[in-house]
Amino acid sequence: MDIFNFAIKMEKDGEAFYRDMAEQVDEKGVKEILNMLADDEVKHARAIEQIRGRTTEMAETEILDKARNIFERMKDFHEDFDFDHSHEQLYRQAMKIEQNSIDFYLDRADQVEDGQQKALFLRLAQEEKKHFNLLKGMAEFVNRPKTWLENAEWYHLEEY
Repeated sequence: MDIFNFAIKMEKDGEAFYRDMAEQVDEKGVKEILNMLADDEVKHARAIEQIRGRTTEMAETEILDKARNIFERMKDFHEDFDFDHSHEQLYRQAMKIEQNSIDFYLDRADQVEDGQQKALFLRLAQEEKKHFNLLKGMAEFVNRPKTWLENAEWYHLEEY
């Protein structure tokens, strides 16, 4: 399997993973974020497919802005943050997948000679890093009630 086929398969697997995760959660905002992550993976696969035709355009992702808006909207409408703590493990698993994607694209960027290919792989690594950071925030968010109370020093009394 060539580098492009592998990368396309990786992105399609990522899409399926996020869609599956979205099916496992009940909270509407989190479900929306996971579906946006899946949609971004589709965009990544298309960009990789386009590089074969020498077109390297990829739309800017707005996922972090949209995700922030979803969380703000949940807060504004006083929606319950009833997250299942077992989903934290799913988010951590997704973080590992995103880190593997980042490493893969950075490695490929170092190996290719073509400037357009290199730029695409670097861009994909940046996009996957955004996904990683979003998932990290989600994992920390669902884990926070457990760790916050466990800290006996109570030095973390910042506002939420």
